Formats: sequence, structure tokens, C-alpha cells
Amino acid sequence: MGRHIKVAIGQYSDKGRKELNQDFHGVCLPREPQLSTKGVAVALADGISSSQVSQEAAQSAVTGFLEDYYCTSDAWSVRKSGEHVLTATNSWLHSQTHQSQHRYDRERGFVCTFSGLVIKSTTAHLFHVGDARIYRLRGNAFTQLTEDHRVWVSSQQSYLARALGMDRKVEIDYVQVQVAVGDLLVLATDGVYEYTDADFIQAAIAAGPDLDVAARAIADEALRRGSGDNLTIQLIRIDELPDPEANEVFRQISDLPCPPELEARDEFEGYQIVRVIKRSARSHIYLAVDKASGERVVIKTPSVDMQANPAALERFLLEEWIARRINSAHVLKPCAQMRQRQSIYVVTEYIEGQTLGQWLIDNPKPDLPTVRGILDQVAKGLQAFHRLEMVYQDLKPDNIMIDGTGTVKIIDFGATRVAGLEEVDTPIEQINLLGAALYAAPEYFLGEQGSRRSDIYSLGVIAYQMLSGGFPYGTQVPKSRTKAAQKKLAYKTVLNEEREIPAWVDDAIRKAVQPDPLARYEELSEFIYDLHHPNKEFLNKTKPPLIERNPVIFWKSVSFLLMLAVIVLGVARFH
Repeated sequence: MGRHIKVAIGQYSDKGRKELNQDFHGVCLPREPQLSTKGVAVALADGISSSQVSQEAAQSAVTGFLEDYYCTSDAWSVRKSGEHVLTATNSWLHSQTHQSQHRYDRERGFVCTFSGLVIKSTTAHLFHVGDARIYRLRGNAFTQLTEDHRVWVSSQQSYLARALGMDRKVEIDYVQVQVAVGDLLVLATDGVYEYTDADFIQAAIAAGPDLDVAARAIADEALRRGSGDNLTIQLIRIDELPDPEANEVFRQISDLPCPPELEARDEFEGYQIVRVIKRSARSHIYLAVDKASGERVVIKTPSVDMQANPAALERFLLEEWIARRINSAHVLKPCAQMRQRQSIYVVTEYIEGQTLGQWLIDNPKPDLPTVRGILDQVAKGLQAFHRLEMVYQDLKPDNIMIDGTGTVKIIDFGATRVAGLEEVDTPIEQINLLGAALYAAPEYFLGEQGSRRSDIYSLGVIAYQMLSGGFPYGTQVPKSRTKAAQKKLAYKTVLNEEREIPAWVDDAIRKAVQPDPLARYEELSEFIYDLHHPNKEFLNKTKPPLIERNPVIFWKSVSFLLMLAVIVLGVARFH
């Protein structure tokens, strides 16, 4: 027996008698240390035939699972990682359907079945929703390990009861089975298993060592026997498993301690600490050098006090998954974990630059093109979150970095809300408000859940601050904790005599920071576009009163008129 898991894999997929193959499948065989800490992942999805876009759903489900599973924290169990990934995927698929013309038809949008497994150590962890199947062949025993999620209304008619993307919430079957050397796991769609049997599958596998050939032979036999559906099958043979004692080496990181407070020159798990960047009650952040590569990195560790707070520790670990999922030039990038950890920490790229907060101190009156350039980049970073059904929730100048090349990046994901995670059994508390209150959207102060429009509000506040040095409602938003109070909030125009700012730019910011979320922009791209181009909606509207457009000129005019009245009255008295 070897120290690491070793498997042989065969796969085959074909459209069969249909015009389009709506199935999708994939396997991930990572290198060490992920092979031991995360295992081997296999996934198969079957798009429903009633939908014209279900092949896209199937592809998204499989690729999302295979990519996002390996982005989850090594501290999470396989079950926790798989359920987090699939609930997030389900939320994304459901949102895509909701935004399409099929939002009222459960079986015509981005919907697919899903069956996947992760083989880690000597255990196979199965995740299943729908009517594809997973079997185990051990010796002559061919055992079905999953349950079909179909409701039969007659002997000839049934419908799919559960699938990814079908509903806002999804119930995922999780099964844990022990595996042994020589076991063969089979994943197949209904187009295959309904038209083959255990004897033929065993014979095809026994015919030769090439599992790809065996997979194709099984699918061809299903087609020959009359299958009218897509044909997809995966075969996974267990050739080697870790030695029992080796499993202890790769115990769950959740059993590992939080690191102690580190100081400059300390050596820590292959890194040399250069200096402390920041310490807080939640985390400690250090600049360090990777001794193997010489690369400068940032190490973030939970504070020692968090060891006794499972919810806080889980949220710290969630940050790592969020960072690994996002691929954007305008979002902080995590570093690949190349060595086995002895404690809990996260390693990210080092950004040599300054926060936007510090930049504004150094540049208190930036010109409009510069402001637009920074906001454009921040918006691209936020869009990377929004595309994955995540709301950043804590946008503020101190969470935005500008490097020496002028590239802008969003950092710190401690408050990010991930769609769908409310349904996962976890001590993580989905945070509604964390950070600077002056940048937080008004709905947070009513106890409401954040949305993309909440992030748009925060970006609008930053735009306002960069152009005026103040806030659109002063300091009143955190104090306005009722709908009635928020309706009384009065926007202060960003226009003034000292800055050349077009009125339509002020209108765009005004719309972005509306107290009512439904009155704001629906998409970030709309706001950014209106910061660059005059919106006809703004240009054609009736001009607001002079007191709103330019209160200084208004009061000067009032004072001048009063002075004239006094002079006229004075002259009249002497005549």
C-alpha cells in the first residue's frame, strides 16, 4: 500500500440519439499537498431536456464544484466544503434563471442534476441531487449508493423532484462510504444505467485494463439497447490508498491551534516575518518572506482569542475560500498553499502601495478623470464578487489598496455574504453590517439583508467623498433607523464653486446613494457608465431648486436682494 491515494479513471460522454449533449462531467487529480488534504474529486451533471440552457447549468455545476471545492479551507471537512460549494452553485444557477425569461418555469431554466464524490484517505464522500446514480462494484457486489430524486405519478410517468437551480434552496444528499483497494465506483446518467446491467458493466471492465475503453463500451451498449438520452459514464478504480498511520499526518486543520503572536525576524512555517502590518481583536497581519521562493507575502492569522470562538474562526476560514474563488486583477489574490500547515493562517499577495484612505489624505482634491479611473477599477473588483452571488458589504477607503502602478484592489473579505450559505449547517454567522458606518447602506440600519445595491451605495459614497471630502447625508445615516427617518435624509449636492464637476455626475452619484435601495442603480456598470456619460434622464429632468444645486449662490442672492430692499426702503423714507 502506498502513502498516497492512487486511482485509475475512465470516462465517456456522447449526445446519443439527441441533437445536443446536455451532460457534463469532470475529474480533478491534484498534486500534493492537496491530494492528501483535499482528495480526488469526480463530478457528473445531467441537464434536463425541457430546458434549452441546461447544458450550461451542467457545465457550471461540474466546473464550479471541481474548482471551488479546492478553494475551500483545508480546515473544513469534506462535507462542509462540498455543501458550501453546491449551495453557492445552486444560488448562482437559480439567480441566472430568475434573471431570464424562464423565471416562472422550474424546468426550463438553468437546472441540472448533480452527482459527485470526493475520495480522501480511505473514504468516499458522495454529494447527490437528482436522478444520476453512483454505484460501487466490490467483487461481484454491485451496490447503488445514491437515491433517485424522482416522483412517480404512474408506471410510465415521473418528474424530477430535486435538482440544482430548481429552487432557491436545495437539499443535497450526503453519503460517506469506506473504500478499499480494488473497489470500482461508477457514476452514470439515466441514459446509461436504465439500459445496461451489472453483468455487462462487470464484463466490460474485466475485458481490459483501459477504463476509457470500458466506459465507451458500456455507453455503446446502452445505445444499442434503445437509450434515447445522452450517455455519460465515469469509472474510478481504487488502486492504492494511504497507510492507516499516514492519515494522522493529514488530520483536519480545525484541530490545529491558532498561531501565537509573531514578531519581526520570527520564523513561521517556512516564512520569515519582516514586520507587523496590523493587529486587531479579530486577526493579526504580517509582512513575510517565503524562504523557499524569496517572494514577499502577507500572512494573516486569527487572533489567539478566536480559538474559543467557533463562529469567528469559521468566518476567518470562510475568507480564504472567498479569496480563492475570485479571479480578478482588482481583488486581493491568495497564494497557493505548497506546504502542510501546522496552524491556521492564510497567505496572500503583498501589495506594495497605500490604502485609498491614505491616498485621499495625500491627494485631497483629485481631478474627475483620476476619480473615475479609481472607481472603474473598484467596480470591476465588486463585479467579481457579484458574479459569484456574493455581496462584499464592507466597501470603504481602508479596504481599497492602490499599488505603485496605479492598480486598485479590494482587500479584506471578513464581512462578505455568500448566497446560499444560510442553509448550510455551520456556526458561521452571516454578517449584515461590519465596518465603517458612514459607508454602509441605510438598509443595514433597519436590520435588512444587504444586496448588490448596498455595495453600489458604498461605492457612491466613496465617489462623493473623493469629489467633495464629505458624505452625501453628513453623519445622519447611522442615526436613521426607521423608514420614516430615512425618508427625511436630504442629499447635499457635490457641486461647488471650487471644483469643475458636471451636474450630471452629481445626478449619477445622487442616484447611487438613494436611501431606498430600489431607487438606486440595479447594476454597477450602469453607475460607472453614467459617471462617464451624460444620462439623458438627468439632462431632461426639471432642474432642482437653486438652493439644492448651489446653496452658496442661493444665500448670496437672498442676501443681495435683502440688501437692495433695505436700500430702497431707506431711500423711500427720505423722500
